[in-house]
Amino acid sequence: MTTPRSRRRQLHTTVSLLAAGALIAACAPGSDVDNGDGDDQQDQEVSTDIEALGEVTLTVWDQEIRGGQNEQIEQLNDAFTETYPNITIQRNSQSFDDLETTLRGALTGDDAPDVVQANNTRGTMGAFVAAGLLTDLDPYAEAYGWRERFSDTVLAQASYSTDGTVFGDGDLYGLPQVGEVVGVFYSRDALDEAGIDEEALTTGTWSDFEDALVSAQEAGQVPMMLGNLDAWPAAHVFGPIQGQHVDPEQIALLGMGNEGASWTTPENEAAAEHLQDWVEAGYFNEGPNGTDYDAAWDSFAGGEGTFLMAGSWLAADIETAMGDDVGFFVPATEDAALVTTGGTGLPFAITEQSPNADAAGAYLDFLTSDEAMEILAETGNMPINNTAELAPESGVNADVFRAFGETSENGYLLPYLDWATPSMGDTIGAALQDLIAGQSDPQEFTEVLEDDYAAFVAGD
Repeated sequence: MTTPRSRRRQLHTTVSLLAAGALIAACAPGSDVDNGDGDDQQDQEVSTDIEALGEVTLTVWDQEIRGGQNEQIEQLNDAFTETYPNITIQRNSQSFDDLETTLRGALTGDDAPDVVQANNTRGTMGAFVAAGLLTDLDPYAEAYGWRERFSDTVLAQASYSTDGTVFGDGDLYGLPQVGEVVGVFYSRDALDEAGIDEEALTTGTWSDFEDALVSAQEAGQVPMMLGNLDAWPAAHVFGPIQGQHVDPEQIALLGMGNEGASWTTPENEAAAEHLQDWVEAGYFNEGPNGTDYDAAWDSFAGGEGTFLMAGSWLAADIETAMGDDVGFFVPATEDAALVTTGGTGLPFAITEQSPNADAAGAYLDFLTSDEAMEILAETGNMPINNTAELAPESGVNADVFRAFGETSENGYLLPYLDWATPSMGDTIGAALQDLIAGQSDPQEFTEVLEDDYAAFVAGD
């Protein structure tokens, strides 16, 4: 899911290929474009004269459906068509899960949309790249100066080799709007009722956080809300827990599907056992595997539960419901490092079938401009660029922006684990449901993930 920076703030990761970035040389628009290996393999004329395109209807599929997300995209769509009155936007907005389900068929059909949001994961963006369904954006990056606007590490998270096998290096296939960080939302009222000191909690370590879970439970509260019906949300609980046990470099290799790591280690088993211990201790709401994701965070926002481990993309909606009652933090490891899941939101991509690629390129540029970053911040979203400058003075997003900045600059933003292989989203989702339900043990959990990961890196 996605990240920031017009001032080129670096998104800190420990993956060597991300650190190297997607350093792809490009020539001037309208000339041969070097794909980075010294061979000119594509000649793509790029026009930034959008008025000269005539009347264009641009079909856009996105998953910006929640309050703040929807508000920002509607404002930007209106501003874009006001700037380019010859462009009409036909928007199709769906939930993340629905978009994942319908997008594959749409891209291979006869009437593919022009612009889509595609999950960075190998199973989505990587598969689309391998099938030739997405447009290489390098010519547009050169035409609009995206490599000056975004850090290399951010662009690497939407870069693939043309066959889709290498993730994090190669050609650029998407452009993100927002940064993301997974952390802990909490209710100040619930903390008070449980006798939990907010400052000690938010500036403390995982031990302090787990002490707070115990205190919340002893106060008769539901310590942690989790809606894992769709299987993927539990990965946003497991990922930060894994960061307390496993070397971040190993997690980065596992998450990006690159060679050199293994799931079947004592450290990964300890992380799985840690999550299962939380279940057995009764820290979660009843039946998390049967609870819908949106229902879980909505219940939290409505006053049920003390904590919610989730991504920063929920901040605007939760703050609308809870106001000053909600806060956000990333618990530090015992050696004071901030290690958690995060990165970029879903990048916007141009489909290979689109007859309106130049209009689509202008649209992507507009969505990620400095002005767009301001609108994103104003609507409660965390912009991928200029994050520190645009942080609010108060409210939960002040906490979120600070957590993202401190983690990305001084800690470790770990990749989403479903990025690793084309099938890892389904594999880890099912494995976590089994772990939470007590239908597997930590060793069995890691072996299932290892089978998927090892087969992929071996090319089986």
